[in-house]
Amino acid sequence: MTAAALPPSHSVDSAQLRRAVGASALGNAVEWFDYGIYAYGLTFISAALFPGETEEAVLFALATFAISFLVRPLGGLFWGPMGDRIGRKAVLAMTILLMAGATFAVGLIPSYASIGFWAPSILIVLRLLQGFSTGGEYGGAATFMAEYAPDDRRGFFGSFLEFGTLAGFSAGAALMLGFSLSLGDAAMQDWGWRIPFLIAGPIGLVGMYVRSKMEDTPIFREEMAAAEDRHPPTLAALLRHHWRPMLVVSGLVIALNVVNYSLLSYMPTYLQRRIGLGHDEALLVPIIGMLFMMVFVPFAGGLSDRVGRRVMWRWSLLGLLLLVVPLYMLIGTGFVGAVIAFMVLGLLYVPQLATISATFPALFPTSVRFAGFAIAYNVATSIFGGTAPMVGSGLISMTGDPLMPAYYMMLACIVGLIALRYMPETAGRSLRDDPFAHPATTAR
Repeated sequence: MTAAALPPSHSVDSAQLRRAVGASALGNAVEWFDYGIYAYGLTFISAALFPGETEEAVLFALATFAISFLVRPLGGLFWGPMGDRIGRKAVLAMTILLMAGATFAVGLIPSYASIGFWAPSILIVLRLLQGFSTGGEYGGAATFMAEYAPDDRRGFFGSFLEFGTLAGFSAGAALMLGFSLSLGDAAMQDWGWRIPFLIAGPIGLVGMYVRSKMEDTPIFREEMAAAEDRHPPTLAALLRHHWRPMLVVSGLVIALNVVNYSLLSYMPTYLQRRIGLGHDEALLVPIIGMLFMMVFVPFAGGLSDRVGRRVMWRWSLLGLLLLVVPLYMLIGTGFVGAVIAFMVLGLLYVPQLATISATFPALFPTSVRFAGFAIAYNVATSIFGGTAPMVGSGLISMTGDPLMPAYYMMLACIVGLIALRYMPETAGRSLRDDPFAHPATTAR
């Protein structure tokens, strides 16, 4: 069965498609806005909410960042089957509200000096809530985007989800930098770091409103109309019938998110504490790099519609595998070298980032798409992605080698290349097809 033999997609007018793209990207931006302000305000948060000397407090804060990822698989298990049963948009409206509310509440936590260990304890609870909501947010947003996009332009339209990722992360980083420059260290440590967290609240309300006004995806409504008796997929059924795409997605996500969280989340801390850049310079390097990446994300997504997803991933993984160590050495030379190296690393990473929502949802049939993607993605992310900053920092402390994050990225890229070997090509194919059911006609 080829893509040409499949029934045509429901037509979606351009205005409806733009609203779907905006609704998906906005929620993703809110999610990454939280990661951005936490990662880029780490030194202020650790000083305000954690005990101990600076180095010890930063390690505690990094561990708390990783803790939120432990519950992401639980979020995937909860939200994924729900999204396959009641619809994508209903789940996405709930997850963005929960995520933005928890982020807002972080800005209200009293300091460690005021309430002692209750401060980090409350932060941990809120990070767990954020992780739980994110377990459904990303898989749902990517599925929503993929199911609305035309088959022959899924890469291009799907790339705007990751444009939202970089926009949210950059906005969070820019806010932290802007307040740091205008308020100074004393005011930032006292109260200034809280302002970006409080801003997340109204942004989340806007995102929930936009999503609640959208119709569910055409292909999901088609599935609902065709199935007389729908039941949410169980984990046992997913593992029994769809273990191949789940393993492939997990392997690719290991590469994707070790690079992602090392490059985007850990980099400000790495530059400041391991390379010796000043706080403002350490924030400025990734901001410049992410703005540079945003320019290329839609082009990379569109290119994947023409040349295929496998080609894009292969070149990205190989490029990172070969160049990450010399580029990290360039980072160690100072501010200018760090900017150049980050931009090159970002450019090598873009082919993966730009094609996530076109690649992963297409590996699952509609009836289990949300659950299969959310569970596989979040299990791999919780183990390898969110822990990447802590692992990188811990390995440097153990060995004294500032290149340890680069070696860790290389190992992750090797895992990704192995998984890529077993991934069928889905560019241009209908989402109504199951690519793993027809490997002879889908692999390139």
